[in-house]
Amino acid sequence: MSSSHDNPAFKKLLQKLQEESWQLELLISGFAIFGLINAYPEIQIFSKQARHLGNDIVAVIWMVVGVSCAILIFNLLLHVILRGLWIGALGLRYVSGDIDYDELNYSDKFSNYLRKRIGSFDKYIATLENYCSVIFAISFLLIFYVLAFTFTIATIGLTAENIISNDSLPAWVSKGIGIPFMVFIVLGMLLTFIDFLTQGWLKKKQWISKIYFPVYWVFSIITLSFLYRPLVYNFLDNRFGRRLSFILVPLYFIILLATSIEYKKSNYIDTSNDSNSYYAGKRNYEDMLTEKGDFIRSAAIPSKVIKDSYLKIFMVYSDAIENRIFKRNKGLKPKKDRRGLYSDISFSMPEMSFQERDSLKRLYLKEFNKIYYVTIDSVTYDSDFILGESTTNEFGFEAYIDIKNLSKGRHLLKLQRDEFRKNDTIPVTFDAIPFWYFKD
Repeated sequence: MSSSHDNPAFKKLLQKLQEESWQLELLISGFAIFGLINAYPEIQIFSKQARHLGNDIVAVIWMVVGVSCAILIFNLLLHVILRGLWIGALGLRYVSGDIDYDELNYSDKFSNYLRKRIGSFDKYIATLENYCSVIFAISFLLIFYVLAFTFTIATIGLTAENIISNDSLPAWVSKGIGIPFMVFIVLGMLLTFIDFLTQGWLKKKQWISKIYFPVYWVFSIITLSFLYRPLVYNFLDNRFGRRLSFILVPLYFIILLATSIEYKKSNYIDTSNDSNSYYAGKRNYEDMLTEKGDFIRSAAIPSKVIKDSYLKIFMVYSDAIENRIFKRNKGLKPKKDRRGLYSDISFSMPEMSFQERDSLKRLYLKEFNKIYYVTIDSVTYDSDFILGESTTNEFGFEAYIDIKNLSKGRHLLKLQRDEFRKNDTIPVTFDAIPFWYFKD
């Protein structure tokens, strides 16, 4: 059969599929909800891990996936509930038929009011059908909206970082082209958002539409709207679709606001994740990180209570650590920064031998140990950090210090670093971990 949209047979097939689409909707919704609910906790863990490690690009990707997953779960659950109500209404209609207001024997005031407000039972079933179909379709359209917003923000970020702030480009390119392009993108984003909220108002005015058209054309590429534009306009040309779109967007903001509400237990006590001299947060003790998705804050020790004569200290690696090492020793900074996403496939020869790499690693650790050090109760301890992994499989630096001369009781471990500001070196405490020492 020809799939041409003008073919009468194809139109007949579409009509038949429309009438029976509710079965496919329920099937897809059921499988999707089951898969998404199981995947959502894992997505949250991956997103949390990426943020924790400072992988901004990966964190953004997982954040977009998580938001899309949450939208689909909410919309598809709403769709299944309404579709179930629709099926129940169909079954009731088979048994009871339409609403017989005369049989109810209400007063004229109530009978007239109910006839006007409710109408026939078939109208109710038709309204449910419309809601179900539109919600199912708009669920996937909203994912494209999330991607459109993400790509727009990414365009602004890439322009700022790779063009305007790029010192290797001539000034006439970085400033002369980069700044006007940035202004165009920001203003275009605002105009596109206004057009979205007003459901095409900028396209309706003759003189405004001529100015807006170039912006519309550019943003159709940036936001990939050419892939889903038919869905958008099919919604906008229908009054019911426009009305539902107005309802759903505020509803998402209300849900977002509701999820941010929490119960505060005390006016003074705040159970934060940051350990200090009066609070011992679980993210600084390896034996307390028992749940999947628990990560070390920035540094950790084995336990709150230490019974051995030595203390293991683990510090999580971050890009900021490497940046500080490069700032202290510019000779370690490579010509090309290879941090970020990359492929293992390479068609070029290695830039340096294994011996050279090992030599640079030793120099790297030497500089690290000059910048970072450990104090217990304001006394500096000798620490010799090497590369290692934590019990939570996080990459970083670990060291063991001798504490056999410590007195019994509570102590405060501080992780410190030297902060270089102009010609001064300022010690900065970036983590404080209380612990109790009791010899066996």
